[in-house]
Amino acid sequence: MSYGYGNWAQQAASATGAAIATASRFGNNTVVDKVLPDMMDLIDPYWYQFPPLNPLWHSILGFVMIMFTTVALAGNFVVISIFISTANLRTPANLLVVNLALSDFMMMFTMGPIMIVNCFNETWVFGPFMCEIYGMLGSLFGCASIWTMTMIAIDRYTVIVKGLSAKPLDTKGAMVRILFVWLFSAAWTIMPLFGWNRYVPEGNYTACGLDYLNQEWGSKSYILVYGFFVYFVPLFPHHLLLFLHRPGSLRTRTTDERTSKKDERCLPPIR
Repeated sequence: MSYGYGNWAQQAASATGAAIATASRFGNNTVVDKVLPDMMDLIDPYWYQFPPLNPLWHSILGFVMIMFTTVALAGNFVVISIFISTANLRTPANLLVVNLALSDFMMMFTMGPIMIVNCFNETWVFGPFMCEIYGMLGSLFGCASIWTMTMIAIDRYTVIVKGLSAKPLDTKGAMVRILFVWLFSAAWTIMPLFGWNRYVPEGNYTACGLDYLNQEWGSKSYILVYGFFVYFVPLFPHHLLLFLHRPGSLRTRTTDERTSKKDERCLPPIR
């Protein structure tokens, strides 16, 4: 890649003077003040223009994250445990549902406690390497959840529209879809570790994510391509389903007519 830490450092150095001048509006106190020294190389000069965050907001956010993490872990754990313990629920379609529950569970399990600790310390305290791992895991599980929901929507579309004439989803088909989801997600989320964009602390420095402030084309190109394939493409099947099943659509009329004819054949003759 033509860009990287060296180019970013040059960009940051050229903006440092302006950033410090902006920070003087708050008496040289900025949101960056509590960032630990080993994290400073990951801080974009953009953040120097903001005043320090009130410690009360960190405490509120930490408390909210405790509640969200507890509810998410408990809820998804129940879904997974019921699926494992109940034989009648271990169907191919429910494999997708459990995969969604597993992805959501792992997201909160790996990210929730870390963010809670950072909230009460009012900054990121786990170092640059963990920042990268944290950002990667958040991206991985988020992508996996989005694409699992897409697979569930496609399966529901097949069942509802085609009914008994559709080829039922079998265990092998469900596992292939799940494997695709995880490989696809992993491919996108490890790229920043090898130089295409990177994971950096976000605004309040209690979490890490993609570097969306870097103005170099190499960094912006990842955001655009990643956003398209991970966030926008999954919207297409959902909107297609809504379009095909809107009242009065050709698909809806055809399905209703086919169902009506089947019902007429099933009715007993009138004597």
